[in-house]
Amino acid sequence: MENYSIAFFIGLLGSLHCVGMCGPIAFALPLKSATNAYKILGALIYNFGRIVTYASLGLVFGFFGQGIKVASSQQFLSIGVGVILILSVFLPYQWLSNIHPTGIITSYIGKIKQQLGLLFQSSKPSNLFLIGLLNGFLPCGLVYVAIGGSIASGNLINGALFMFFFGLGTLPLMFLAVQLANFISVAFRNKIRKFF
Repeated sequence: MENYSIAFFIGLLGSLHCVGMCGPIAFALPLKSATNAYKILGALIYNFGRIVTYASLGLVFGFFGQGIKVASSQQFLSIGVGVILILSVFLPYQWLSNIHPTGIITSYIGKIKQQLGLLFQSSKPSNLFLIGLLNGFLPCGLVYVAIGGSIASGNLINGALFMFFFGLGTLPLMFLAVQLANFISVAFRNKIRKFF
């Protein structure tokens, strides 16, 4: 349980970062004309989608961590990463500059944005859930830190629970972000939607 409380506090203390990165999505949720009760429900549905994604990532990376633990190759993995880091220092800059992982990442983000743009057309519960689900897959340094914890858990269930509690930690501030969107002008919300 100690690891889960650590995961929760990583999410809680890092949730200002979440609002900075994902706040535009939360602010732009199609809930402006909804009733107050549906705004609360919609915020919960959206955040539930994010947490489901985090738990799913924890399941996958916890399984990966379990494989490392079973194979007892954590030492070899550390050595391999160390060798790559050392080589990156000594390899010529021109050779390294030909590697463009950002192209793949940019394409990945573009596809997610395209799907998000379509989902913003309706405030149906399924759309809000899918917006949250896709939001959870956007690249985020804080999520990467939490994924490291799920790998270290060495077990797919523990990895999923670690990420679930991390997501719960982000919930209060991200829920508040959705509610604050009610005070943001429609013109500003439309500008945000154009980003997607």
